[in-house]
Amino acid sequence: MPDSKRVFPGKTPDPACGAPLAKYHGLGNDYIVIDPAGRPAELAVQQIRRICDRRYGAGSDGILLGPLPATNADFGLRIFNPDGSEAEKSGNGLRIFARYLWDQGLVGDAPFTVATAGGVVTAHVQQDGRMVTVEMGRVSFDSREVTVSGPPREVLNETLLAGDTEVRFCAATLGNPHCVVLREQVSAEEAKRLGTLVETDPRFPRRTNVQFMQVLDRGHLRIEIWERGAGYTLASGSSACAAAAVAHRLGLCDAAVAVSMPGGSLEVRIAPDWNVTLRGPVTSVWQGVLLQEAFDA
Repeated sequence: MPDSKRVFPGKTPDPACGAPLAKYHGLGNDYIVIDPAGRPAELAVQQIRRICDRRYGAGSDGILLGPLPATNADFGLRIFNPDGSEAEKSGNGLRIFARYLWDQGLVGDAPFTVATAGGVVTAHVQQDGRMVTVEMGRVSFDSREVTVSGPPREVLNETLLAGDTEVRFCAATLGNPHCVVLREQVSAEEAKRLGTLVETDPRFPRRTNVQFMQVLDRGHLRIEIWERGAGYTLASGSSACAAAAVAHRLGLCDAAVAVSMPGGSLEVRIAPDWNVTLRGPVTSVWQGVLLQEAFDA
């Protein structure tokens, strides 16, 4: 019978990251956290793509690089999409990063701040790390802030042609761009069919995240999501915030609303000054190291 404690001969594989990786998900939207203290150099685009690849790497919807030093917040964070591009902000990513900081003993029960490329947010870890609230910042519908081509305006109830389908949309930003498409019914099939066409429409020069939104009642929305640089995803915190803000701006829902997605539901609250708060669960999945051999192929 083989010895279960046998040590196989040969050189121990070199880890590609000196510090352990940590994987978490927020309603099925998964991120890998990498502490830059364990990285000898900047992450290259090809490394990001390989780490996020679900067949050849660790597999995730993105990478959270932090904690980083910040002059205007307690912690700094960089967020990368699976295609190697950098995202300004992510609601699920921020909640996951907050949980990671809590797991590492770097934060406790008190709120703390995180600086992203899309602005500074305040996070609060609750329920022994299982629930995280993030104050996401102020939402804007201004075309100059969202970055939508054309004259300065609030981008509300406009139309675009995605393939052979005309859709009505609104645009919003919480530091990252969103296009909320209003539909009577939403489906994963339509999000996958139209999402990339809307994301890359010429009126969005920086591309855009896309939400297909169905209003169920004044307290409940349902969305399907196509993320910029990631594709179809089961959940998105900033998408939930953008959809709720658009629905509230159009008078279709109350200031406090539950946003349902394929992965589950998030709570969104919109203040009178249009600052948005997001609350939802975070699940720890695994910790480990990525071996150099993964990058050699």
